[in-house]
Amino acid sequence: SSASHAITWINSLYWCFLCNQVVEVSTSKTGKHGHAKCHFVAIDIFTSKKLEDIVPSSHNCDVPHVNRTDYQLIDISEDGFVSLLTENGNTKDDLRLPEEPLLTHITEGFAEGKDLVVIVMSSMGEEQISTLKDIGPKN
Repeated sequence: SSASHAITWINSLYWCFLCNQVVEVSTSKTGKHGHAKCHFVAIDIFTSKKLEDIVPSSHNCDVPHVNRTDYQLIDISEDGFVSLLTENGNTKDDLRLPEEPLLTHITEGFAEGKDLVVIVMSSMGEEQISTLKDIGPKN
């Protein structure tokens, strides 16, 4: 889901253009014809690709809701899926390991027997492991 906000309201603390983190915003003055423009530079939170767009500052932009959830890693399957422990004690088994370099950090930490917590970002029907927390050796 998403909410619509005026372009001038959006800054680097908010998310814009589907699943992108806005990293830079610049505005141009109103010319003889038309509106002032906002130039956005954003990073896709799922692919890390850099994207740019120029939008009239008087228009609205959809700002998606992005959720961040911590899960304890309990297993890694041979086909690259992870088994995660949810807050209520169930398992979540539908996510693949992320791309490098996070892939190596997760698999090495798991092989060493460490307790690992992964952070999963979800938005607009997509989810992906984005960060790893090493919480120490297993007890």
